[in-house]
Amino acid sequence: MDTKPSFFSVRYDLIQVGQTLSFDLFVNSSVIKGKEKFVRIFPQGGVLQKEDLEEFHRKYFQLYIPEEQRRIYLRSLMKSEADDVQKTSVIKEAALQYLHNIFDKDKEFSTELLAKNIEGCREVVEGMVDVLDHHNIDSLRNLIANLSFHDFYTYDHSINVSMYCISIYKTINPKASRKELMHAGLGGLLHDLGKIKIPTHILNNPGGLTDEEYQMIKQHPDFGLDLLLNGHCEVSSDIDLKIVARVVHEHHENFDGTGYPKKLKGKEEIHLLARVCTIADFFDAITTKRSYSEVLSIPDAMNTMRKFRGIKLDPTIFDIFDQHVRYVRAETTKDLKLADHFDPTIPYAKLPIEEIKKFEKEMDFGKIKVVETGKKKEAKK
Repeated sequence: MDTKPSFFSVRYDLIQVGQTLSFDLFVNSSVIKGKEKFVRIFPQGGVLQKEDLEEFHRKYFQLYIPEEQRRIYLRSLMKSEADDVQKTSVIKEAALQYLHNIFDKDKEFSTELLAKNIEGCREVVEGMVDVLDHHNIDSLRNLIANLSFHDFYTYDHSINVSMYCISIYKTINPKASRKELMHAGLGGLLHDLGKIKIPTHILNNPGGLTDEEYQMIKQHPDFGLDLLLNGHCEVSSDIDLKIVARVVHEHHENFDGTGYPKKLKGKEEIHLLARVCTIADFFDAITTKRSYSEVLSIPDAMNTMRKFRGIKLDPTIFDIFDQHVRYVRAETTKDLKLADHFDPTIPYAKLPIEEIKKFEKEMDFGKIKVVETGKKKEAKK
């Protein structure tokens, strides 16, 4: 087993000076490409002065921190004067690393690995809660727009969903405790955990999914539940894995009972945080720009989601969400219909959406249902 320590790079402008440093600073002293040799140049517990940092900047292109100290660095960053975009960018980089550790097909999966990275994810979510304390649902959209995208849909999407879950839950429950917000965010960040057990060639199939492949993807809520509750995953006592597991297991359940995997129905059967996650999952999937897919404007997205109010989406939570997303309803120039089979878990090459023509609405004879005969659901990495 490779026990070689790993490091992550850190920006000079995000290192605090004039105070005790809570982490070590390293540089890569090797000049041979592909062969790294990290040397510590400033110790944890020392007081880093402005002159020290300026000298480092003149001598070294990049500074590094041990991966094992990432969580400590995140905590120190939250107390710094960095702006919210800078803080969120670092939070996202940390989240990407923890998600990569969990989903990496090259690593041998273990319960210990999962537990360790869930702890890291918790630290990331704590940072999100701090940053989002200054943001509402609407301003969060702008914050997300300023972040760079990763090349794996599941990572970016999960991070965005986590932030939306925190913001939505804070909106519907202004008196929510920090612990409740943490669980909302952690559930959102891990909502697609079960995809670990889905082959990568299916998750990233550029040619679309066969019915059999889609049925396999629909098992990911069950897989996620099993990983969290049946694998003896041990995490800190302040993380309630049963709550997180319910979000993971129920975020594809529809409010009217037509979802999966258990066809749960309404607020009596579907956990509140899962219903929040469903809206966050849906909204991000149709509004966040991807290189492979055009997305909807906010007015068109809200108009489209409204058609699923009480069907896929909890009507009460959606109404509150709708009230806190700033847009002008008159800007909606098209009446769009998203296919009933739309599933946010699939990174569509093109959203399955069409414009409803005026004459089609006026000549609805008996509401004839069109049955799909195609074998594929279009998706792309």
